[in-house]
This record gives sequence, C-alpha cells and structure tokens, in this order.
Amino acid sequence: MTIFEWLIFFVLVQLIHGLGTWKLYLKSGYRGFYAFIPVFNAFILMKIIKRPFWWVILLFLPIINLLIFPVIWVETARSFGKNSSFDTIATVLSLGFFIYLINYSSKSEYINERDLNPKTAFGEWLSSIIFAIILATLVHTYFIQPYIVPTGSLEKSILIGDFLFVSKFHYGARAPQTAIAFPMVHDTIVGTGIRSYLNKPQIPYYRLPGFQKIKRNEIVTFSWPADTVRKFFVREKGVKKPIDKKSNYVKRCVAIPSDTLEIIDGLIHINGKESIMPYRAKPVLSYSAYNSKGVSASNLIKLGVSDIQRKFKIQEINQYKFEQIRPYLLQVIDNSPENFIVITKSNGIPYEIRLNSRISMTEITDKKTDLFLTEKQAELISKSKMLDSLKRTFNEIKSYNTSFFPNDIRFNWNEDNFGPIIIPAKNKTVELNKNNLPIYKKIIREYEKNELTLDKNGIIRINKIETNNYTFKQDYYWMMGDNRYKSEDSRSWGFVPEDHIVGKPVFIWFSIDGINDGFKNWKIRWDRVFTTINLDGEAKSYRWYFLFGLISVLIYSEIKKRRK
Repeated sequence: MTIFEWLIFFVLVQLIHGLGTWKLYLKSGYRGFYAFIPVFNAFILMKIIKRPFWWVILLFLPIINLLIFPVIWVETARSFGKNSSFDTIATVLSLGFFIYLINYSSKSEYINERDLNPKTAFGEWLSSIIFAIILATLVHTYFIQPYIVPTGSLEKSILIGDFLFVSKFHYGARAPQTAIAFPMVHDTIVGTGIRSYLNKPQIPYYRLPGFQKIKRNEIVTFSWPADTVRKFFVREKGVKKPIDKKSNYVKRCVAIPSDTLEIIDGLIHINGKESIMPYRAKPVLSYSAYNSKGVSASNLIKLGVSDIQRKFKIQEINQYKFEQIRPYLLQVIDNSPENFIVITKSNGIPYEIRLNSRISMTEITDKKTDLFLTEKQAELISKSKMLDSLKRTFNEIKSYNTSFFPNDIRFNWNEDNFGPIIIPAKNKTVELNKNNLPIYKKIIREYEKNELTLDKNGIIRINKIETNNYTFKQDYYWMMGDNRYKSEDSRSWGFVPEDHIVGKPVFIWFSIDGINDGFKNWKIRWDRVFTTINLDGEAKSYRWYFLFGLISVLIYSEIKKRRK
C-alpha cells in the first residue's frame, strides 16, 4: 500500500471508531465528537478505560498494535459493564464491532470506579501472558533480536552454532513492513511450517533514527537481497517474500556507499588501497600445500587446522561396517571391497565406532593438497617445517560468465579478481550506458521500483522517459564473508540496499560446537559465551560477570520479598 492508501485507511478507521464509540464518550463525560479526532481520541479513550497514556504509542507500532487492539476492545467493553466470558469472546471475535451494540444500547452505563484487577486467577495469568508477549515482541522487533548462525561463511570470526544478539537500535530499527504477522517469529510458525504473515497490506519503508552509521568492515545482519530460502544448505529457486520476511544473513560490510571496491588476487582493495581488516577478523584464504612424503592431516589438525578433509582406506569392508561409518563419510572414492577408500571431515571416524565394529583403516596422504587457512594458521604451518612448500593460490583465469555479479556474460569477474565497482550512495547520480547498465539495473527495477527498458538502439528509458543517468534513492553496501571460498555473498548477488539492513550483532550469548551434527555431538564453547562482536582486541568472555550479576539480582529480589 502507498502512503496515500494508508492515509485513506487511517481516516476510515477513525470514522469506524467514531461511529462505534461516540455515545460511549458522552456517557463517560466527554464530548461525542472527540471520538472522531485522530490520536486525540486515543488519549481520551485511555482515560475512559483507566489505562496509562503510553498505551497510545503501542497503537501505532506495527505488529505490537495487533496485540494491544484486542486488549483495548475488551477494556472498553468492561468499562461499560460487559465483564462476562461471552462478552470478552464476542468482543475479540467480532474484531471490536461488539462495541457498536454497547454504544447504541440505551441500557449501557459507564462504570467510573470499576476494579481493574482480574477477577480470577486464570484472568490474572492470561493478562500477565498477554503483556509478556507484548513486551517481548516490542524488544524483539525494535531493540534486540536473537539469531543462530547456521553456516560457516564468517569463520573463523563467527562460528557455526554461535547464538547472537543483534541490536536493532544501533543503525535505527527498521519498522515492520508486513502489517499482519504472528508475533516473535520470522516467516513460519515454529513447528508447523505454516506461513506466519499475510503478504498484504505492506507498510511503506521507515527506519527509526539510529545513533551510528554502518562502518567499513563491521559485521552486519541483513535481509538477503536474492529473494530468500526456505531451508539453508538446500539449493532451490528463490521464494518471493516481503523484505522484512526474507532470510536473514550475517556478513562483513567490506565497502560502504561511495567506496570503489576491487578484489585483486583474492585481496580486497578499497579506493585503490588494500583494505586493512579489524584485529578480530580472520579472513580465510586458499593455499596449496606440498610435501614429497605426503601432507599429514593429523599434523595439520594438531596445529589448529580444522577445515580439512581426510582420506582413509578401509580394510575388509562389509555392509555392516559400511552402515556404521556412513554418517561420517563425505564421499566414497573407490567402493571395491579390496580397495575401499573414503573421505571424511577432519574428525575422521570416532574411535568408539572403529572399536565396536572392528574396523581397521589406514590414512592416505597425498603429496599435494589444497587448504583454506587464515594468515596466522599459514604462518604456524610454515614455521613448523612440516611441508616442503605452502603457497597462497587464487583464481587467475578470467572467463566471461554469469556466476558472479552482475551475472551478465559481458563481465569476466571471478571470486578472486573482481571489479572495480563503485558502491551506490543516496542522492548520488551515475551516468548510464548499455555497458554499465547490468550493474545498476537490479537497483533501478527491483530495489527502487522503476520501469527500465533498453531498446535495440541502445536508448535507456526509466519510467518511459529517455535518460542517460540515474540518481539513487538510498544507500547500498557490499557484504562478504571472511570464509571467502565458502561464502555466498555480494560477489554472487550484488549490492545490499539500506532497507534490507536489520541490525548490528553486538555479542555472542551462547555457542555450541557441532550444532548441525545432532544433540549427542554438541559441545559448549565456554570461551565464546558472552563475548562481544565488532570490538578491537582479543575477544573476552563476560560470562562470569553476567552470572554474578544474575545471582545478585536474584538474592536482592529474595531479600526484598522476605522483608515484605
């Protein structure tokens, strides 16, 4: 819906409210026409139902208002003597129109000194639950939201199984654009697979004021621009959803509006200079390792290299043994019983499985292997003298393809050599021609909702007007994972618009190693619990401070309770 359509809707709601309550305003000692005055009528209504004035604010907060409206309907009905369970159910199920019967009934009277406390224990419990949901939804939508990291695109900076708290207020909370949605869930109701929202109506984009801008190389949470996914790790056609219901990603913002970005031999350059990453950033680069006696995976693991595959030969394989080791296999290279060779993750096959199933196996080492390492890991391996050579590698072969942004056959960019490209900024104008149009066409058409055409004569028209330039309506950002070779990021789908920004991850409140490997394999990473994100220096866990604070609050609460 457009702003004008929402204005019409707002006026219509005020008219419906006025027609259904003006007599109630009169019976409460106020003038009847007050019921028709926008916003003012809400403040008067709070006086009538004896509720605090700040409830009015909740009426204008998307999603929150869906929860507070039924409460106000019921409170209005009870202010005029309608206290039975039937009255409450009728008020809610009629979407408040039951109040019309009260308004035009000659028998209804205003109860000025009514008791605001629930009449039963169930009523008290229900009231507490409703306001707990409202408070949680308010915090979840406008202040802080929890997330779980399901992929390793930011390793070794943020790990799979990290539980994040993402601040909505640092950059300014994005008001929900989906007007009707189930509270405190994203796109589906947990455990049901049922969609949690209605596609229409949609509220125009609006962001509350924040107290900082996105800084270069900060970790940011955002709605994925390339439509969305229903399941992580499952490649399928994109599913069209409203912006605030798209899948949420977390990446590092390596370039901000007006930056010129270029990737040269795998290294990011901004405005002509190599980008200096924060201390905590641990970009993963590609290396080629060589040893004439074979590259030992076990020796690499001892040095902290976990992102590695191992090759084993299994002796005397049979169906029973294969079923026992199947969950730990990535690939079977040779399935002949005499030469059964498999590939596993760095953990290999657990000792208990090998012992109980009497599995005998030998690790195979290749003379040359590809590794994905941080600079610190590469330095440790070089100093260990365990290899004959370790050389950083990158994709030097440029071929015209559609695999990388702008996904056009006229561009020969790849993951290691990309650009240069200028990141669009709000109110900045760019000259358009048929050569650079593929870079900006998605912005013009999808993100900023224009009609764009290019005819056979090379003439560009935006909204049917011939033009050779375009002025951007919002800022854009370039997001990349630290685990460069295992990250689907802006190199695949391009710019991230400002209206897709969700918030700033501020700290890790919990962390589980092996979260995707089943409950039995879970291990808590205590050193990561309550550690901060996006700050300089070594990461420090504040779990003991939090625990001390929590215990102090509980002790104080108990002492206060006993004194009473």
